[in-house]
Amino acid sequence: MDRSILNSLRERLLDRGSLRNLPERTLMESIILNTWGTNSLEGNTLTLNEVTRVIETGITVPNRPVKDLMETVQLSAALEEVIRGKLSEVNMEDALNLHEMIFHRILPDAGRWRTVNVKISGSKHSPPRVEKLLTLLKVWEKQYVEMEMARRDVFYQAAQMHFGLESIHPFSDGNGRVGRLLLNMHFLNHNWPLVHILPHDRNVYMDALESAHTGGVEKLTEFLKTNMAGSLLFALDLAGSEEDRLLTLNEALGAFHKDYSAKYLALRIKQGELPGIMINSRWMTSLTALRLYGEIKGRV
Repeated sequence: MDRSILNSLRERLLDRGSLRNLPERTLMESIILNTWGTNSLEGNTLTLNEVTRVIETGITVPNRPVKDLMETVQLSAALEEVIRGKLSEVNMEDALNLHEMIFHRILPDAGRWRTVNVKISGSKHSPPRVEKLLTLLKVWEKQYVEMEMARRDVFYQAAQMHFGLESIHPFSDGNGRVGRLLLNMHFLNHNWPLVHILPHDRNVYMDALESAHTGGVEKLTEFLKTNMAGSLLFALDLAGSEEDRLLTLNEALGAFHKDYSAKYLALRIKQGELPGIMINSRWMTSLTALRLYGEIKGRV
């Protein structure tokens, strides 16, 4: 994703005010989407509509596991703490705090580092043995501080930090959800909105994490940029102007008066060229995104 496009979308959003103090509806919709996405990646069975119902009304959903309902309520509460800045440090202490908040009364070791050796499902990488855990976590924390002091690129930092924690795998369960909350903490601290990683992203996301073991974090960095573009569109749809409204690809083409196909735009989104986001199994973009893509890329 072209950084100029990302920066332009971010500036439009920042014109609406501080990212931690956007309109309540914008923050609530972002919390709902992010909670559904991060839990669904780990097998939570609630649909987006059900997550919306649980978070907005507090009403339970019948015929769903109690664990899935608790994860939804507790993770959304932890995310709200991150947004409000009550938890704001990318370090070992807040990683433990987040784990405790999400998995209280769900996991027996909520808020504690693992005391057993573990494996990562589907990965060729084996996390370090438990006796090395604290030493590696201290190195992870120190390296993040060093990147901050050196003012490294915000997406490179995010990828290094996230991959570092996931490769250590410091919890018996819940590593992905804590890691993605720390990603959002990092981005908010740098005046970027929540980054949404949704169920359809799973294969690309896992591949980017896996490739970082041998090829560095370039794939993960690009993945985060692409998903941030979609996340910016989602926030602008709620807080922006009429041209920021999310449209299906056919709607966008009709309003933009260009002779292209929806298939062409979907391909550009999947390639990380055009900002877009998949909602309810449909790719969506905005007139703002199409205009920026045309201006910066000389296409569309």
